[in-house]
Parts: sequence; C-alpha cells; structure tokens
Amino acid sequence: MAVNPIFQRLHLLTGTPALDLLRTARVAIFGLGGVGSWAAEALVRSGVCDITLVDNDVVCITNVNRQLQATTQNVGKSKAGELKERILVLNPRCKVTALQKVYEPDTAAEFELESFDYVLDCIDSISCKVDLIRQATAAGTRLYSSMGAASKLDPTRIQVADIWETQGCPLARLMRRHLRATGFDANVTTVYSPEVLPPVESTSVACGTHSCHCPSYVPDDGGEHKDWCATKNVINGSAVHITATFGLFLAGLVVQNAVARAETGTPTADTPTSPFDIVDS
Repeated sequence: MAVNPIFQRLHLLTGTPALDLLRTARVAIFGLGGVGSWAAEALVRSGVCDITLVDNDVVCITNVNRQLQATTQNVGKSKAGELKERILVLNPRCKVTALQKVYEPDTAAEFELESFDYVLDCIDSISCKVDLIRQATAAGTRLYSSMGAASKLDPTRIQVADIWETQGCPLARLMRRHLRATGFDANVTTVYSPEVLPPVESTSVACGTHSCHCPSYVPDDGGEHKDWCATKNVINGSAVHITATFGLFLAGLVVQNAVARAETGTPTADTPTSPFDIVDS
C-alpha cells in the first residue's frame, strides 16, 4: 500500500489503525481564536479529514499576534471561513464545515453534538462554555476543554487535568462554580496553566467601549456576527506561544486517544480507502 507523504511520518509513529480512527473521526471545534485555530491545524496535519469549525466572529487586527488564520490582509473576514481556506490548502480532501454561528444555550440544538466523535471547547464566554460542556457530555461525545490561556508567558507550566483537579486557574475556578450550580459533576478533561501574570498595562477598559480597532461588519452570506469585544469589561494580554500550545495540547489529546483506542482494538470504520493511499485527483 502506497503511503500518502502528508501522513507518512505520523504513520511511522502511530501505525495504521490509529490513523484510520483519526481519518474517520468527526471533530468539532467551538471557538477559533488563539487556541482553537491552532488545534484545528494540528488535527488536520494529523490525519483528521472531517472537521467542523464554529465561530461567529471576524478577524480583527488585534488577532494577528496569536490566531493562526489572522493576517493583516483578511481583517473583517469570517474566522471560520478563513480557517477553512487554510485547512484546504493543507489537505484538499478534508471535509471542512465552517459555521459562522454563535454557540449558546439557545442554539445548542442546531449543532447535533451527538454526531461528533470529539468536541473541543475553545470558547471564551463562561455561560456558553458551561452549556457546551454539559451538552457534549450528555450527548456522549468525547470532550476536551481549554481553560484560560491569557495572562501567561511560561509554556512549561501548561498541563492536563480534570476540571475538578485544576489549581491556580481563575477561569477553571469560575467554571467549577457555574457547573456545580447546574448540578453537573462529571469529569471534564481540560488544558490549563496555573500561571497568572499581572498586566503591565491597564486592561480595565475593553476596546469596545472606546476606540475599537475592529471594523464594522455585516455578513453578506447569512452568517452571524456578535461584537464580543464590546461585551467585555476586561481584555487580558495573550501571547501566541501560549495560546498555540494550548491548542496543540488539545489536538494531542485527540491523537493520543485515537492511539489508545487502536491499541485496545477499537474497530475502525469500514471505508474503502485509507489516508495513506495516493489517489489521483
């Protein structure tokens, strides 16, 4: 069997069964900012061929320092749409569904979470995050959740833990409080860091309340857009080597899970082609 050069080096590490599991898995990423965008790229580079990207926001010039798809040339364009284009350059055969939508309690039913093998929570909003965790868990899909990646500079402190066992992360603490209030007590695998740095400059005023760098935007394709900046009381500093590492940790959890499932003999989907077969376009 000919090996597709795209995945050859990973194949040498994981073997065919794990790559088959990744190829046939359906993955959804909610939130395509500094964490979710890098998670998406890492998954596609790891053989995932069916990925759904969910984010209603557009690229802002202030995103360029940390978000994979953000450049000075695409400010004002859909984050989901721009990331889809990037992914299709990496693997034109990847099935990419880009949804410029808000995930929130009122829209949860639209996403059919039970249809995904993996859900990655990279949302900033606490209320939306809580609901996604609850709904994905109830749907039986495997969920990995990112805690706060802002206000940090030391990537060596990033780690994986159940949300109930995290320490020193303000967002995780708030999430536990809100989850308990709903009666939720299930396990949630998270990526987090206990590091919290004080701001060098004042972050008490969101850009939405004064001069905002974000362009006004009205989707012309039926997509949604919500000005999240205007709803924030505080905007914290963030760095790409932290947010990207959070995203890579999340992607790594998916890959490691596929390897573990392959080692325990979890059946792969009965499909006629392999990600390693070179097929003429």
